[in-house]
Amino acid sequence: MIAVRPSAERGHLDHGWLDTRHTFSFDQYRDPRYMGYRTLRVINEDRVHPGRGFGMHFHRDMEIITYVLSGALEHKDSLGNGSIIRPGDGQRMSAGSGIMHSEFNPSETDPVHLLQIWILPNRRGIVPSYEQKSFAPEEKRRRLSLIAGPEARDGNVVINQDAWLYVTQLAPGEEVSRALEPGRYAWVQIARGAVDVNGTPLSQGDGAAASDERELNIRAREDSEVLVFDLA
Repeated sequence: MIAVRPSAERGHLDHGWLDTRHTFSFDQYRDPRYMGYRTLRVINEDRVHPGRGFGMHFHRDMEIITYVLSGALEHKDSLGNGSIIRPGDGQRMSAGSGIMHSEFNPSETDPVHLLQIWILPNRRGIVPSYEQKSFAPEEKRRRLSLIAGPEARDGNVVINQDAWLYVTQLAPGEEVSRALEPGRYAWVQIARGAVDVNGTPLSQGDGAAASDERELNIRAREDSEVLVFDLA
């Protein structure tokens, strides 16, 4: 079964410097029908104005993945990490027992467009950690490229949960497929473009929960970038 979460029905807040859309309940947006999916707790689509960002703030007991679609995001945290996250990077922060971090758009002219993803960890109170890796565009072209998962397999960042995040970039008419093991679930998030997932049309910002499906087939109707979560 494919259950669509339409883009237009997501939570939306415009703070002036930040335009954000929430697939699941978050901050001031609450919808008891959308509190997450399996261990996937947050997918926020953020657009941050030049020179603005989130000051130092606290997280704990969450696996946080930032996926930049355009622009760049500067990260700093209480572990002493400092980096610039750009399109193609996989960035993971395990908040564990507690971490402070900030996220800032360092550009004076260009906005940054990103997805921030939260996944519940498999245990509480772990030692906080940070990891970031780069993935070339050709690694995602017409294939599902592993970005994050519970073990290192293909240059991915490692998270503390039985959840696998794949990304693909497709031209019109191209398609990819992924088999789902019995008892597994999937969430598909359309970062840009328009695709059909097992025949169900989805467009930019749409999400879809897949259950009792043996395979996901994703076929692009236009240039597209798609995130696929394989979940326990």
